[in-house]
Amino acid sequence: MSETSPRLILSDDKRAGVWVFSLLFFIDSMARAFSTGVLSIQAYDLVGSSQKVSMLAGLTSGSVLVLTLLMPMMFGHVRRRWAYTTGALMLVAGSLALGSFTLTGQIAGAIMRNAGASITSVTLQLYILDHIKKADLTRSEPLRLGLSTFAWVVCPYAGVWLYQNYGALAPQLCAAASALTLLAVFWYLRLHDTGVLQTGTMQPFNPIANVKQFISQPRLRLAWLIAFARSGFWMALFTYGPLLMIEGGMGKIAGGEIISLSQLCLLLALLFGYAAKRLGLRMVIALCFVLICVTSILAGGFGTAAPWAAGAFLLLGAAGASGIDAVGGIAYLRAVKFHERQRMTAVYRTYLELSDVLPSLIYMVLLRYADVSIVFVLIGAFAGFVGLLSWRHLPKTM
Repeated sequence: MSETSPRLILSDDKRAGVWVFSLLFFIDSMARAFSTGVLSIQAYDLVGSSQKVSMLAGLTSGSVLVLTLLMPMMFGHVRRRWAYTTGALMLVAGSLALGSFTLTGQIAGAIMRNAGASITSVTLQLYILDHIKKADLTRSEPLRLGLSTFAWVVCPYAGVWLYQNYGALAPQLCAAASALTLLAVFWYLRLHDTGVLQTGTMQPFNPIANVKQFISQPRLRLAWLIAFARSGFWMALFTYGPLLMIEGGMGKIAGGEIISLSQLCLLLALLFGYAAKRLGLRMVIALCFVLICVTSILAGGFGTAAPWAAGAFLLLGAAGASGIDAVGGIAYLRAVKFHERQRMTAVYRTYLELSDVLPSLIYMVLLRYADVSIVFVLIGAFAGFVGLLSWRHLPKTM
C-alpha cells in the first residue's frame, strides 16, 4: 500500500490522523495488558514474598532504564519503522520467556517486554509529534486513551484467569499474538515520516548530555514529575494491588479483577479532555492528584485487614490517575522544543522505568517491617506533593 492512500489513513498533507494512532495504541495495549496482571502474581509464586517481588521489579526496571537512555544511540542510524519493529518483536520474545515459568525466564521476559514497550512507546510518540498538531492534543490524547479501555479492562483479568486455569504459557501466547498483530497493522499502515527528519532516522546523541539538557528546562522537569507520579500509582496498583488481595485472603482472581476494574476509569478520558478545555490543564491535573492522594492513603489504612474496602478506594484513585493519563502528557508535548523532540522524548520516557526502580527499592526495605498496605500510604502522600507542585508551577493558561 502506498503512503498516500487511502484517505481514511492519511490526509492530503500525508499526516496520519487521530484514529491511526488510537488503533496502534489499542493493539499495543493488548500486547502488554495480557501479562500486566500476571507479572506480579507469577513473580510471587516463584519467589514467595512481596519483598522479593520488589527486588525483581527493581532489577527489571533498572535494566530497562539503561536501555531507554541508550535508545537514541542504538537506533541512531535506523529508520523509525525498524525501531518500532524491533520493539514489537521484543514484546513477542518477552512473552515467550515469561511463559517458561522459571526465575530466569521471569527476569529476561520482563526486561524484554518492558524494553519492547519502551521502544514502541517512544517511537509512536515521535510519530504523534510529527503528525498531530499541538492544538489538537487535548482531543487526540484522551481519544487515544479512551479507545484502549477495552484492552485494559478485559485483558488483565483474562490473563490472570488463563494463568490460573491453563498455566503460565496461556496468557503469554495471547500477548505474543497481539504483538504480532500490532506489527502487521503497523506495516500495513506505512506511516509517513514528515520533513522533520527526512531520513526517518532516530538521531544519535550522548545520553548523559540529553539528561542534562532535559533537567535544565523547568517545564520539562515538571512534566516528567507529573508522569512519574501518575506512573508510580499505576505501578503500585498493578504490582501490589493483586498482592494486597492475595495477602488479604481474596485470592488471585480478585487480583486480576482489581486491575481490570481500575481500567474502566479510562472511559473517563474524553470527559477529562473536555474538562481540561473548560477549566484548564493545571486545575484538572492538580485535582486528580488530590483524589489519588486521599484515596490511596485510605486504601493503605484499610489494607489487608479489609481488602474489599482498600480495593474500592484504589478504584477511586484510579479515576484520578486516568485523568492524568488523559491530559497529563500534554504538559510535556507542549513544552518540548521542536528540534529536541527525539532526544528529549527518550529522556522523558524514563519516568516509566524510574517509577518502577525507585519505589521498588523503597518498598523492598519497608516491606521487611510492614505489610503491603504501606505502599499505598506512601504513593498517596507523594501524589499530594506533586499535585501541589502542579498547581503552583504549571502555567495558568495551559
